[in-house]
Amino acid sequence: MSDTTESSAAPRYRHTIEDQISLWSQWPTVIGLTLLWCALWQDFRPGTLLIGLVVALFVLWAFRLPRVPFPGRINLWYTVVFTVVFLWKIVLASIDVARDAIVKGPNIINSVVAVRLRSHDDLIVTAVGHALALIPGSLVIDVDRPSSTLYLHVLDAENQEQVDAFRQESLSIEARIIRAIGSREDYALVRAEDQAGDGVIRRHLENTASDTGSDAGADAVSEAEKGDRA
Repeated sequence: MSDTTESSAAPRYRHTIEDQISLWSQWPTVIGLTLLWCALWQDFRPGTLLIGLVVALFVLWAFRLPRVPFPGRINLWYTVVFTVVFLWKIVLASIDVARDAIVKGPNIINSVVAVRLRSHDDLIVTAVGHALALIPGSLVIDVDRPSSTLYLHVLDAENQEQVDAFRQESLSIEARIIRAIGSREDYALVRAEDQAGDGVIRRHLENTASDTGSDAGADAVSEAEKGDRA
């Protein structure tokens, strides 16, 4: 009875993630491992590429680690846009950190900020976490997988306005990554936000709770919307 209840309450998008368990769905990992093999040998000739491909397939077959679910959707234009914006943010953040180190020094006040993401896709959560960690001034210190929440140590965040600004910036980065490589379900959330233009962040779990009509879920959505509107 409980198993039936849990399965019916689970978000619909999880089925698409859990179904991607075949070895061939891991083609991005295969390509990455193949290129890594060639880089280690400093040889990208066809023979080395072929051997690297065989090694990559053997590694995925022999070491049965949880496979990374890839959504199978890549938008080249949004990928280029994200790359350019990401590099520009690194430049700006580097300047800000250098300025704060010189001007404020040890008087800088830091904060730990929780950022609850839209997506529960492991690939998106990992990509967002790495992107935020690579931008100077922030560092991921913990991840709450069930709620898809990142906890980050943020430099020079001494008031609520700065914390909210960082949170919105993090969600903006997530949106750009979803547009580039996110699943169709995640991309639908971002498109709904763009069309509504009301500043409300839409999340899968909140939508599911609203569909089931649970009072607790409705309260959670209401509180989340209030926080996102701020």
